[in-house]
This record gives sequence, C-alpha cells and structure tokens, in this order.
Amino acid sequence: MSGRIVILNGAPRAGKSSIARAVMADLPGQWINLGVDRMNAALPKELLPGIGLRPGGERPDLEPVVVRLYAELYDEIAARAEAGEDVVVDVGHHDGYSRPLGILASSARRLSGLPVLFVGVRCPIGTIMARRNADPRGGFYLGGDAVPAPVGRWQEAVHQPGIYDLEVDSAMMAPEQCAVAIATALVAPVRPTAFERLALPQTNAGAS
Repeated sequence: MSGRIVILNGAPRAGKSSIARAVMADLPGQWINLGVDRMNAALPKELLPGIGLRPGGERPDLEPVVVRLYAELYDEIAARAEAGEDVVVDVGHHDGYSRPLGILASSARRLSGLPVLFVGVRCPIGTIMARRNADPRGGFYLGGDAVPAPVGRWQEAVHQPGIYDLEVDSAMMAPEQCAVAIATALVAPVRPTAFERLALPQTNAGAS
C-alpha cells in the first residue's frame, strides 16, 4: 500500500514549514518532510535558490536547473510513497519564469496513480511582511515598510491556477488547526483530485 502525500504550496513565509512540522507531529504515521528548504541545504551556492527561484524571470540561466531539480524532487516523493512512506512537502510552485515551464503539470504527472492532497497555504500580504520583518534571516528575506516587488510577485503567482484539494489560511489558523483540516481531507478525498486535474493539459492554464 502506497504512503500518503501532502503537498503544501504557498509563498515564502506563508507558514508551510510550521504546518509540515504539525503534520509530522500530530497525524498518525511516519512522515517524511521534503521540499525547498531540504533541497537547498544540499545544493552548492551556484545553484541557489534552486526550486525557490522567485517569479519574475530574473535568472533564465538557472531555469533548466529548476526544471531538473523539481523532477528529482517529485521522483523522490513518488519513490518514498511507493515504498509506503507518508510524505509532506513544502514548495512554492509558480510559472512566472522568463517563459512558461509547466513544472506543476509535469510534477502532477510524475505522481500519477498515487494519493496526493494538494494544499494551498494562503496568507495575507500584511502577515507575510510582518513575518519577514520579524525574522529576515540575515537579509535572506526582503522586508521593509512597503511591499517589495518580488514579494508582491510571489503573492500573485504562487496560487495560479488555484486548483487545490484544500486551502488553509495561516493567518487565521494555527499550524495544528491546519494539520487537523489536512487529516480530515485525507480521510475523505474528493475525486478527481487536484493533481489529477492538473495533470491534464487543458487545466494548466487556469482554474475552473
């Protein structure tokens, strides 16, 4: 029996990592956490920010690497799930590169036949900025009184096309509450799932 897969998608500082930790702590099973932070910790500085490359098309030279890294990530997710492991993943999918890359649809096809819960982690820009300013991580996160253009682009791009199995708002819900909502959704999945829909070419352009 394959393991369960929960994919948390949202902008940086939306609360994905906290929700992933709550899933691992509170849901039954032995959960493995994969995603942008874990992958970036293993990359040489020349390939950073890896799959965390922000929208805007600023690094077309890095985009082929991003495509490859996402393929490797989703192949690992599939392999772990097929081995019976439960996997919670934190990512920030978008298609705001120098040209459309279709990474989300390709990723969905890599998990064909596996149980995937795709969760949109939403968070208002005001809360995002408050978190960035409170913990800028030595300048890694842009902050300030005004919303930096790259932060605004994240907010606009990360939830397109907006096809999810579940959406949570981390400004209104504690990580533990998000984990409860995820647990409930795992018990009674809706078909077709978001990833089944996203794997179809016609859904890659927008939400229904």
